[in-house]
Amino acid sequence: MTKKWNRRQVLQRMAVAGTALALRGRGSMQLPSSAATRNLEIQIAPVSDHTFRLTVFSNGGSVVTDGSLVQENWGTPIARLHGDVPAQTIRTGNTSVRISLHPLTFSIADAAGKSVQQLSVDAETGTVSFATGNSPLLGLGEGGPQFDRRGSTDRMVSGQGGYRLPTHGGRVPIPWLIGTAGWAMFIHQPFGTFDFSGPQSRFVPGPEAKWPLDIFFVCCSDPATIMAEYARLTGHAALPPLWSFGYQQSHRTLASREEVLSEAKTFREKKLPCDGLIYLGTGFCPSGWNTENGSFAWNARVFPDPEAMIERLHRDHFRVVLHAVILADKLRGAASDACTLSRFDEEEAGCYWNEHRKDFAMGVDGWWPDEGDPMGMASRLARNRMYWEGAQIDRPNERPYALHRNGYAGMQRYGSFLWSGDVFSTWETLKTQVPIAINTSLTGIPFWGTDIGGFVPTKEFTAELYLRWFQFGAFCTLFRAHGRAWKLRLPWGWNTGDPGPIEINNYNGAAVPDASQLHNPQVEPICRRYLELRYRMLPYLYSSVHECTTIGMPVMRALWLHYPDDPKAVACADQYLWGRNLLVAPVVEKGATARQVHLPSGDWYDFWTNERLAGGREISRAVDLETLPLYVRAGAILPLGPVKQYTGETSDQPLTLSVYPGKDSSFLLYEDDGSSFNYRKGEWMGIQMEWNDGRRSLSLRLAPGSRMLPPLRRNFEVKLGETVRPVPFDGSPVEVEF
Repeated sequence: MTKKWNRRQVLQRMAVAGTALALRGRGSMQLPSSAATRNLEIQIAPVSDHTFRLTVFSNGGSVVTDGSLVQENWGTPIARLHGDVPAQTIRTGNTSVRISLHPLTFSIADAAGKSVQQLSVDAETGTVSFATGNSPLLGLGEGGPQFDRRGSTDRMVSGQGGYRLPTHGGRVPIPWLIGTAGWAMFIHQPFGTFDFSGPQSRFVPGPEAKWPLDIFFVCCSDPATIMAEYARLTGHAALPPLWSFGYQQSHRTLASREEVLSEAKTFREKKLPCDGLIYLGTGFCPSGWNTENGSFAWNARVFPDPEAMIERLHRDHFRVVLHAVILADKLRGAASDACTLSRFDEEEAGCYWNEHRKDFAMGVDGWWPDEGDPMGMASRLARNRMYWEGAQIDRPNERPYALHRNGYAGMQRYGSFLWSGDVFSTWETLKTQVPIAINTSLTGIPFWGTDIGGFVPTKEFTAELYLRWFQFGAFCTLFRAHGRAWKLRLPWGWNTGDPGPIEINNYNGAAVPDASQLHNPQVEPICRRYLELRYRMLPYLYSSVHECTTIGMPVMRALWLHYPDDPKAVACADQYLWGRNLLVAPVVEKGATARQVHLPSGDWYDFWTNERLAGGREISRAVDLETLPLYVRAGAILPLGPVKQYTGETSDQPLTLSVYPGKDSSFLLYEDDGSSFNYRKGEWMGIQMEWNDGRRSLSLRLAPGSRMLPPLRRNFEVKLGETVRPVPFDGSPVEVEF
């Protein structure tokens, strides 16, 4: 017989289903008999209009922080479900989640009721299943199978043993997965393996623990909002010093004091721009800056008077960066913690940082922390944090610099740079590094680069490969050359006949470059071209970095971020946007005479020829050895500074504002002192630029909250095609008409 309900019973039932507040201890029905589900509790908590937190506990457990999130608590859950409650729908922000317990399933829909994703959780194993879908899956940190993660299985193993080191480099696995169809999720806990090989993808927890399951789910079709939500969870990137975006030259085995100083002198004599000189440690090469691996004592044979040598390098406007190794597999605490132990404990961040301080006091400008592959997530983040906060103990108003090999979600909060590890000098490696750059950036790590030329020289290591890699490096946020046969990493090294010390042991496939390649006069002038271009673009780059630190959009951007409705752009793995306005298409094929380029919708300008091209199509761009295809978006305002030999060099030449007509647009030109934290106190200048394409006018005004920095009058040249107009700016609004 069918049970009849009175009005009060119906309303009570609707209240339970509609609000989803089946709270613990409030008369819910008995738990299901299955042992696997008997002690599960489900919590839903709102994070924003687009993001909610889904947590499944077992036996009253709790979420233990690993340092990746900017905060531990995200508000009171709007639902706590346990017991044998019926299927029900919970609304949180612009999202609805329908929960069924048998089996445990979460069906997620957007504000219009359109299905976005369905998560199914196996109560026995903790495995999470979800639809793979027909659109690319991106993110997941540095390395691993590229570009679209669909079709792959990823064990998410950290370090250089994680996945195909020669071509893909080191792995920094981060469980932030972007579904380009309009969703993303960060699996905060537990850590585990992803399997995207079928129509149903799976996340399988590791052996350590399967509960609690803690997922932050983003439901949104706007890519910029998805990136902003990740920044909300794990933090915005801290702003590094300006000099770190100049060129950095790395050194390996050093012969003598004279060689150290001679390399620096040659950069200045040849007028090849450079800001950073990086010195490897002994133990990784026969003769480095220190006495042995992990030591902070100087190698007297090559640095007999380190403080005086650093001062001399500073006078020539170079920054000095030292390689450092932590020998322990764990790190805990913070650099500021007082070390109360009776003996040195390198697992204590306070103790370990103290080992750096004597050398830091000599004027060292930054660090290159290596190794650390066995470290857990919390230890990796502790090391990132230590190099950011430790340096500020002695220099509280100077932005630190550290180039890391390892990290985790949230490392961007500490201004961490990352490089892709000991990759090999092959064309396949160069080709693979482009999508790796994109996925790394999509995972909230904006400051990234490779060893230009590849770390391990092979028979493929030629002047051509080096130049193509150098061109790509000029459009990575980290612009740094490093590797064995290290003298071929110098811009002039391919015309001396000297590759440097032969170091081809320990790596299968390593080889000395062919001697016929070592007298090539083309390399240095082409390197000069891209060095000078990088320094001219610093106003644009630094403004894009500032934008990254405020809204979470990376500098190296997947085309998907701005063209989500263009399937070819979404799936594009071999080119990227550099900031909002530049499209970069690295040449990664040996002997290439042409490069296929996908131009998204709208008009584009060839940077080199100024030719205007219609987008929404594929084109073939002819290339020679010195050409990297670059395209500027119609409507862009591109600031270009004068050529400098180092980022802090002063110049009385005007800044050129190149306008590419065809669409209304805006650009915020950002500037601060480049080194201190004074910008946090309002010591910054922002010039808001607006291009009105219909009126053919450019307006300049001071951005709210900013002020003019010295010099209090800025001279610009506004360039539209062949027309150039001088424009002085003193903070008062200016409009230039053409």
